[in-house]
Amino acid sequence: MDTATKVIGFIGLGNMGRPMAKNLLKAGYDLVVYDLMEEAVTDLMGLGAKRGTSPKDVAERSEIVITMLPSSPHVEQVILGPLGVLAGARPGLLVIDMSSIAPVVSQKVAAKVKEKGVRMLDAPVTGGTTGAANGTLTIMVGGDKEDLAEAMPIFEHLGKKVIHVGKSGMGQTAKVCNQIVVGISFCAVAEALVLGVKAGADPVLLREILNSGSAHCWALDQRIPHVLEGDFEPGFMINLQHKDLGLALDTGKDLNVPLPFAGLAFQAYSAARAEGLGEKDHSAVIQVLEKLVNVETRKGVNAN
Repeated sequence: MDTATKVIGFIGLGNMGRPMAKNLLKAGYDLVVYDLMEEAVTDLMGLGAKRGTSPKDVAERSEIVITMLPSSPHVEQVILGPLGVLAGARPGLLVIDMSSIAPVVSQKVAAKVKEKGVRMLDAPVTGGTTGAANGTLTIMVGGDKEDLAEAMPIFEHLGKKVIHVGKSGMGQTAKVCNQIVVGISFCAVAEALVLGVKAGADPVLLREILNSGSAHCWALDQRIPHVLEGDFEPGFMINLQHKDLGLALDTGKDLNVPLPFAGLAFQAYSAARAEGLGEKDHSAVIQVLEKLVNVETRKGVNAN
């Protein structure tokens, strides 16, 4: 059966999963969806998706199952739990986990499903909610090349770049590395902007200068314009950035690799969570430093 005619199960309809599932519906795929949020399921059903009653039910009705979940325990429960995907899977089912989880957990789950004749790819993404909505994500894939070839027609509707990183867990390893850079860069940008504003610089001009030279980065380009307007709606939540940096630190500990700057960033996001900013965009880490020095990096501040 051609991939384009297969029924896809989609489990996890949050900020990332819902627009990704919508793109598959727009592409003409038949979807069976499941999420604990009734509103999200109803939204997708209005676009033609069918409701799954559990991950087990989704697997029983699908030939490919995609999961997009918040963390490692969620993935283990949804795939391996009593009413999980594996409980309803037929031999040959392809499970594509697009969550961001610990590489060691991804490898563990892949080994468990393989024992039942089920295949698995770990395929975390980067690009945020904008990339999810526009189908322009970068997808990092671990697993067999043959399984990736089967998944490619699906990935083409979700992302603009698909990179096979290697064996199971390597997609998650790449994502952990990506999140180290993302997490640290937001902290660096926060320090630079708060310092400049405290000294009297116009934050709009300062952002333009920084983004025009060697300091250019995604945080300055895509998120700081929102910060300047006082908009901290996610995006990608502080809680998730904190979780991903924690995964990086755990992986570093397992491999005896020191990650001092990732550790400092982790503490910055811990402080942001303590300030009640956990569900705000990860750019809201700047508010911790703003509060400490009593400035706000907003449009119009220090403007001439």
